[in-house]
Parts: sequence; structure tokens; C-alpha cells
Amino acid sequence: MRVSKLFMTTQREIPADAEIPSHQLMLRSGMIRKCASGIYSFMPIGLRSYKKVENIIREEMDNAGAQELIMPALLTAETYQASGRWEKFGPEMFRLEDRGGRPFCLGPTHEEPFTEAVRDTIKSYKQLPVTLYQIQHKYRDEKRPRFGVIRAREFVMKDAYSFDVDEEGLDKSYQAMYKAYRRIFDRLGLDYTVVDADSGAMGGSGSQEFMVKSPIGEDAICYCDDCGYAANEEKAQCTVPEKDNSEALPMEKIHTPDVKTIEELMAFMNTEPSAFVKTIIYNIDGKIVAVMVRGDREINETKLTNLYDATELTLAAFDDVERVTGAKVGFAGPIGLKEKIEVVMDNEVSSMANFIVGACETDYHFKNVNIGRDFTPDKIADVRNAVEGDACPKCGKPLKMARGTEVGHIFKLGTKYSDALGCVYLDKDGRENTMIMGCYGIGVSRTLAAIIEQNHDDDGIKWPVVAAPYKVIVVPTKVNDEENMSLAENIYNRLIEEGVEVLIDDRNERPGVKFKDADLIGIPLRITVGRRASEGIVEIKYRATGETAEVSVEEALVAVRNLG
Repeated sequence: MRVSKLFMTTQREIPADAEIPSHQLMLRSGMIRKCASGIYSFMPIGLRSYKKVENIIREEMDNAGAQELIMPALLTAETYQASGRWEKFGPEMFRLEDRGGRPFCLGPTHEEPFTEAVRDTIKSYKQLPVTLYQIQHKYRDEKRPRFGVIRAREFVMKDAYSFDVDEEGLDKSYQAMYKAYRRIFDRLGLDYTVVDADSGAMGGSGSQEFMVKSPIGEDAICYCDDCGYAANEEKAQCTVPEKDNSEALPMEKIHTPDVKTIEELMAFMNTEPSAFVKTIIYNIDGKIVAVMVRGDREINETKLTNLYDATELTLAAFDDVERVTGAKVGFAGPIGLKEKIEVVMDNEVSSMANFIVGACETDYHFKNVNIGRDFTPDKIADVRNAVEGDACPKCGKPLKMARGTEVGHIFKLGTKYSDALGCVYLDKDGRENTMIMGCYGIGVSRTLAAIIEQNHDDDGIKWPVVAAPYKVIVVPTKVNDEENMSLAENIYNRLIEEGVEVLIDDRNERPGVKFKDADLIGIPLRITVGRRASEGIVEIKYRATGETAEVSVEEALVAVRNLG
């Protein structure tokens, strides 16, 4: 392909709304074009790399015995109502009606349509197991689209679903997909880790995420070097520390004027944040709930959502907080509530003694509060985020933390969807049984961004060869010099004859401009035809390492072949 004909515009400046390297570089290199918040077009140069990732996924899925099909993106409400997810998905689901008033949605995920297809096709145990997959657009009305294609409202996902006769069969299907995923991410050269994860709206039991390590990753990973335990922050279990058996001191009300935050309380009372318990008021599906965690901890809203099997969870409005506590925001506590609401206490707080809480009265707190004597929570559960140094739930050694981006997620769904949608088979005795399901997703566009996050420098992208839009770029430095251009064209044509994906930068631009664009786009090997063209000598440069060398044309062609 001739760069002069390439439908592409590069940018030297970083776009103002691009927060992370992959987003910046995908826009600057002309890979994608923003259409609206969280919605992007893939331009020709970007689509080529996207297709490389997609094809690797497809090859490994096919090798694992999965069969590809394609489902519609526009789906009926009835499909999701049968499983209960029409309501469960909440505001993230794009809903619409046709001209006849029939409700539809843009598919956020496809468990239900696949289950219906298998239900209507498979009747006997002899037809099982089966694993089906598609590479399809998904739509979720993200509250805060960000990071380019990493968290978008329209994105491409490979989703697969396995159907088995029993749990043993599911285990085999799950392991087959697990191994296929490892091969996919290994081939793409990603530095990733596999962590235990929350199943979220998908439901089911076993769940693991494939997390690409990145300092700007939107997810936190908790891991243990000693035993190998790894989980994302949403799933990581928090152990209960040894109980504080200190003698219970008399409870006191303390005047704390204009002191609302933990930091202000620390200064006012000259003590550590671990001596405080903060109470946060939530609205959970319309129900007001008080949640208590230690002062220096953060509430894990995923754990809290799962505790209540909630559809929508938000912080309570100021008016609701003041109504149930009788105080301004910042003074909530479990004692003196003006309305009877449920109080959820984190496990860690259950081991504490003589702690400080809000007094449900503006400008006042209680100190020396103890569970049982002064109040009794309605629920005690693990509802906080794990932090570095917490005891590993598996071996007890200190946990470490890292950042990462989820690129793949596998679930053991069990019978959640097959029960709801009547997906059954007849066994060898003619008895009806429910199929056992698994679900396996990879974010295709997100994986592309993750590759860039791990392969870039100040000059641009450093594509691994398997995902590069083109393998080689030939750069003649003087397009108006017949000898220079003739040699460049000769190399270009020979590479085309060998089936190599190659660009030739035939633009009448300064060499520096061409070099900057080649580095920005991230072509793995650059062949520069310059001052020694008359001698048949060219310069090769490897984008990944920056290594350069002056070689003959034949040696340059060998270097291309050795790229893999």
C-alpha cells in the first residue's frame, strides 16, 4: 500500500480528552475516530490491527472445537425478561421500541439468545457437548465512558457459550476455553495474569479474569507471591482480623463542630483512622441502607450489590441522609437513627472495640462504641476493598496490589439461563435434564488497546509483529531522485511478491516527517532508502528495540523474513 493513497491522518499533538497512552496513540496514528462519547470508528490502519487480533482469537477458538455463528445485535425484550435481566441490567441497557411499540434492546451480552438457539436445536445428549461463539458488537450505556475503546458504549466482543450434560462436562469445556485464552494472549505477547473475579450480572459460580498488567489499568489486582492467590479488587476476600478484647469503656458523646471527614476527625481527636468507623448511607433499589466500614477503608460496591442482589446502587441523596439520621451529611452512625433502616457492618468492624462513630446529630460523634452493648447491626458481611498488606485469604501472608485491564473473562454459569429458558435435553433413558452452561468473553477492541498500553514509547506504538497493521515500511528519502525511488520501488514490489504486508512512503515529504509517522504507527521494521542507494545499501530499523544497521537489499529482505 502506498502511503500517499492511505486513508489516514496523523496528529502531532495529544488530543485534549485522551487520558491514557493507548487512547492518545490510537487517535494520533489515525487508527480510530471519535464519533461521540464512548463511540469510535475504526479507520483502515486500525481495522487491519483489529483484524489481526480477531483472527488469532478465531483460530484458537476453532482449534478448541468451538463453532462460530453470528447473532443479531437488536434483541427482543422477551428474550431478557425470561431470565430476569431486562430489569437486572438497569440503566446500562439501551432500550428502544419499534414502530409497533414492541420493546427491544441493543444486546449488552448474548447469554439468552444463545440459550434459545441451543434449546430450539439440540434435543438429545448425543448432540452434546457443544460450544458456540461469535465476534459481535455489544452496547452498554456506560455511566462514564473513558479510556477510548477500553471502556466504550459500543465495543466488539468475542463471546462463547458452552452447553454440557453435567458439571464434569462443564469443567472440561471451561478448561478448554481457559487453555485457548492463554494461547491467545500468549500469541499476542501480552503480560497478563489470571485472577478470581466476580460474575456480576452474568451470574453463575466459578469466574476468572485475564488481566493485562498496566500502571494505568482501571482495575486493581490483589495477589500473593507465596501461594499464587490472585483476584480482582471486586472479588478479593477480606479476612477478619483477631478480635480486640479490650475492656469496653463508657460511651461518650463528643462535640465535634464542623468536623465531617476522617482526616478532620483524626486531627481533632489526635488519633489514627483505624480508630474510626464511618457510616455511609446508600440507596439500594429504592431502599435506604447504612453501611459501616473502618475509617481508612473503602466500601466495595460490587460486594454490597451482590449482598442485596441489587439492580441499582447509589449513594443516598442528601435529603434522604438528613431524614434518616436527623443530621447533616458527615455525622451518620448506627446509634440514634431517626428511621428504622438496615445497618450493614463490614466483617472487620466486628473485631473492633471502643471505636468512634457519627452520633446522628450535627457536630457530634460518639467514642468508645461497642457492638452488642451500644447497637446491633442487621447484617455482618465482607463489604470492603482489600488493600495491600491484608492477609491472603488462602495462606495468610501479606497481599500485594497491582493495576490491570480486563481483556478476557470466563464463567461457569451452571443452569441459571438454561433453567429460565427451558434449555433441556433427553438423556439415554429418555429423561429430561437441564443443560449446564459456561460463558467466555474477550474484548477484541479492548485487547487491541491493551497491546498498545504494553508496547509504546514517546514516539508512538511498538506493535508486536502479529498485530501490526503492516509488517514493513519502505521509506525513500528522495522521491524525486530516480535512483533512490527505483530501488525503493524494487524492494516494495519484491516484498509484495513474497506476500509481505508492506507500505511504501511515496509522499513528497521531508524524511523526518516520514520517520515520525512510521514510528507513530508502529511498523515493526523500517527500510530506509537513502544516501547509499547507488551502492544497493539501505538502512533497517527495528521499531521494538530502536536497533539500526546498514545492509544490502538482500540482507534487508532476509531481515523481513526473519521477523516471523
